[in-house]
Amino acid sequence: MDDKPFGGGPGMVMICPVVFDAVEQIEKLDQTPARRILLTPAGLKFNQKIAEELALCPRLLLIAGHYEGFDERISLGLNPLELSVGDFILSGGELAAMVVIDAVVRLLPGALGAEDGASDESFSESSNGLLEHPQFTRPRKFRDMEVPPVLLSGDHKAIARWRQEQREERTRLRRPDLCQP
Repeated sequence: MDDKPFGGGPGMVMICPVVFDAVEQIEKLDQTPARRILLTPAGLKFNQKIAEELALCPRLLLIAGHYEGFDERISLGLNPLELSVGDFILSGGELAAMVVIDAVVRLLPGALGAEDGASDESFSESSNGLLEHPQFTRPRKFRDMEVPPVLLSGDHKAIARWRQEQREERTRLRRPDLCQP
């Protein structure tokens, strides 16, 4: 699976023949074209918008590396979408692949039970990329902390306004990088 890098240096690099053979064999199992995804720290940073786009693909083929990384010809020859799950290094791409799988699968119809379960969550298109509003449940009062009265009012327009205000404030305070200028 791996060999020493040409030019020297630490670690081992995933070799081309094994990865190409694996991808080609997997793709022969099903005629549905697969969207190839290579998990790498050098990839495009994975986000909710990409998850939503991938959820529309009929088939995904995730390539998770290990060791020092991939022979560059794997990326050049297989032409995958290269994704990173963040600005940090993992021991292998398996955990990154699991993150992508979970984020995509939960967007598939029926995965969450409620049809609109993922529609207004943090980062979703319908929330304009904002963080989700705070959520509350029973009891109404717990250790001197009360549920905001508007949520108990039955006034759906007022609740919608409150939730939007909370999304905006929460995003501004916790993730100002997401606020549009």
